[in-house]
Amino acid sequence: MGEVASIVRGASPRPIHAFLTKGDHGVPWIKIGDVAKNSKYITETAERVTEAGARKSRRVHPGDFILSNSMSFGRPYISKIEGCIHDGWLAISGFESSFIPDFLYHLLHSAPVQAEFARRAGEGTIQNLNADIVKSISIPIPLIEEQERIVAVLDKFDTLINSISEGLPREIELRRKQYEHYRDKLLNFVELREAA
Repeated sequence: MGEVASIVRGASPRPIHAFLTKGDHGVPWIKIGDVAKNSKYITETAERVTEAGARKSRRVHPGDFILSNSMSFGRPYISKIEGCIHDGWLAISGFESSFIPDFLYHLLHSAPVQAEFARRAGEGTIQNLNADIVKSISIPIPLIEEQERIVAVLDKFDTLINSISEGLPREIELRRKQYEHYRDKLLNFVELREAA
């Protein structure tokens, strides 16, 4: 992974309370609590840091990935905002020549990659994911066209599973049509008489 992307640890200005601001001029301060468990994107933050605090932190830009490195480590998110991350995050950027973002999201979120993160993070006394571990992970790099095809399939399943407004009614309609098809086939006595 380190050969195709830049992976760095976040940084925290200390003491953090001295750099927090309520003003709109502050820089979004991205924390684990700012993203929902099943969310793919970071779109807003509850707190902001001053420009001085931002200079002592790690900036991320829209399109960059952030990866939690402790607690629920290995969970990827795509930043939709400019902001700063503390040392509980890793930032992943510079991957665009090898990956489309949605494919990289699905790849980092996949069971094999997550299992490898867990295995390597567990090698120390405290489970912790660091930049060197993520850099050392071997990952496939399909052609961009194949990545786009895979993303289209996975995003369709994601919508069906996670969107009550879109996925559930569509699934119900498909099951209804399937039921009607089999009901009509099973109850078509004309075909049965002709076969006899």
